[in-house]
Amino acid sequence: MGIVLLRVDERLIHGQVTIGWGARLEPSLYVVVDDELAGSQWERELMALGVPPGVEAAFATVLDARERLDRWRGSDQEIILLTRDLDHMLRLARGGRLRGAHVNLGGLHHAPGRMEVLPYLYLTEEDQERIRELEREGVDVVARDLPTSPARSASDILR
Repeated sequence: MGIVLLRVDERLIHGQVTIGWGARLEPSLYVVVDDELAGSQWERELMALGVPPGVEAAFATVLDARERLDRWRGSDQEIILLTRDLDHMLRLARGGRLRGAHVNLGGLHHAPGRMEVLPYLYLTEEDQERIRELEREGVDVVARDLPTSPARSASDILR
């Protein structure tokens, strides 16, 4: 048990995560690691509305999450950990904190400066470099919008 999914998805807690991944993984806790969101009570409350009944939501800054990561990994709960962007995930991973883990890229959508890699994945050049840095930190990065979709490796999406 512990962390069953590390996912980068700009929408954070939403239907694709709670229904698509949640039905498969049956988490009892969603952890959102986002510096800005962690500091905004009304945004946390709004985001928590998307969590299914009987499931908890927690919010943390990157610094707090780095301190709690080992506890979450060893938890009796099934945990889905989400970040809004690759920057937050990379800062969480620095120093080998996520070495050997799998990070799922699930929803980075069209925005100025982003190029389409997959229908659900648009990346800037900086995002591509962050993926390379995650790999250098020992993280396996894959793109996959839903658990029933094929996973695409970082080497496939960085061509």
